[in-house]
Amino acid sequence: MNVRVETARAEARVMRSPDVIPGVNRPKALFLMAAGISFLLSVSLFFMGSREQGIFVGIWVPSILSAGALLIGRNENE
Repeated sequence: MNVRVETARAEARVMRSPDVIPGVNRPKALFLMAAGISFLLSVSLFFMGSREQGIFVGIWVPSILSAGALLIGRNENE
């Protein structure tokens, strides 16, 4: 009986967060978009001549993805 309750709770969590892309819910999509924008900005700055600024902005990408994994992982485990 306890398994049914846990399954119902898991299904309710999934239903609250609609998928933007199949398998990727809205919070994940936002973090992926932020990391992608940071990456594109980094590459454009690097090749436009601002090499140090491009490298600095490029360092944001793993930080954004790590923050997303930390925050989203915490919500999925609750």
